[in-house]
Amino acid sequence: MKNTANTDLFFPATLGALQLANRIVMAPLTRSRMGEDGVPNAMHATYYAQRASAGLLISEAINISPQARGYAATPGIWSEAQVAGWKLVTDAVHAAGGKIVAQLWHVGRYSHVDLQPDGQAPVAPSALKAQGTTYTAQGVVEVSTPRALETHEIPALIAQYRHAAECAQRAGFDGVEVHSANCYLLEQFLRDSTNQRTDAYGGSIENRTRLTREVTEAVIAVWGSGRVGIRLSPATPNVGNTPLDSDPMATYGHLIQRLNPLKLAYLHFVEGATGGARDLPAHIDLDALRAQFDGAYIGNNGYDLDLAVKRRAQGLVDAVAFGRPFIGNPDLVERLQSGAELVQASHASYYGRGAEGYTDWPALQA
Repeated sequence: MKNTANTDLFFPATLGALQLANRIVMAPLTRSRMGEDGVPNAMHATYYAQRASAGLLISEAINISPQARGYAATPGIWSEAQVAGWKLVTDAVHAAGGKIVAQLWHVGRYSHVDLQPDGQAPVAPSALKAQGTTYTAQGVVEVSTPRALETHEIPALIAQYRHAAECAQRAGFDGVEVHSANCYLLEQFLRDSTNQRTDAYGGSIENRTRLTREVTEAVIAVWGSGRVGIRLSPATPNVGNTPLDSDPMATYGHLIQRLNPLKLAYLHFVEGATGGARDLPAHIDLDALRAQFDGAYIGNNGYDLDLAVKRRAQGLVDAVAFGRPFIGNPDLVERLQSGAELVQASHASYYGRGAEGYTDWPALQA
């Protein structure tokens, strides 16, 4: 283990308008413990408050609308009941001294008709079916074939993001993160492997990056640029074994250049395949892409303390997001700083239960 006296990971940092107690971030973690109404309750408030010693908590991905849902038991942020539920969470995090942003999510084609309003088909940039399964109230099912969004529907979709951003503000979050990663809707527009449109949102790189830019601008109109971040995953085939873009360096580089004038709080990269290897195809250089971004950068995926210290010392990250280690280690920051052994939570505890495997992990002092 590295000597933590030689790193500033545990000292205060600033990401845009976000003043953080340290540079350790809790990555967004879907835990599938919501009711069908997508409303958080006291159990979820406890879970997040237990982890509030992180410099920043990024919420689990939150559906921006009923249409955005791709999995049962995931939260929403479009109704007043959901706003009130998330207010329980943000109040608990703030009482524990933490900061939390809401990750705004639309799954796009990775859904099932049973999860969609009135049993309609999921929406996507193009009517291309993803591979894989999801889960509904009836159990595990193969994802449904989507329909292509009509051009005239795009403004209403952007309005869904803006409404969700407004709900997140009223719920007491400290900011929001635009989820444009992991092969969900916004990244489906980015990649030419999933976007076969011929309108203003398809074809050229300029057109394929348009929706992510317009969504980000709409969210900034609510929050201000210093409280908005974005998550990208140029190298991950995470959902549905989605093919990569044919030229990720050009596509994501163009997007980053177009995002720079917006003065975002941070760029959050999945370095490699989400939840998998950090290995990259030979033609993708994430550090080169990151270098094109003018603001703060959060590195994510497969980090341990040694790698975090090393990449911070090299100036390659401003903060580091840990995901799975936060599941069994609510006091991960303290454990990393003290060199204490980390609990390895079993995969069985990740999803779909109540408090067991969720809020019952003890802190060191307990």
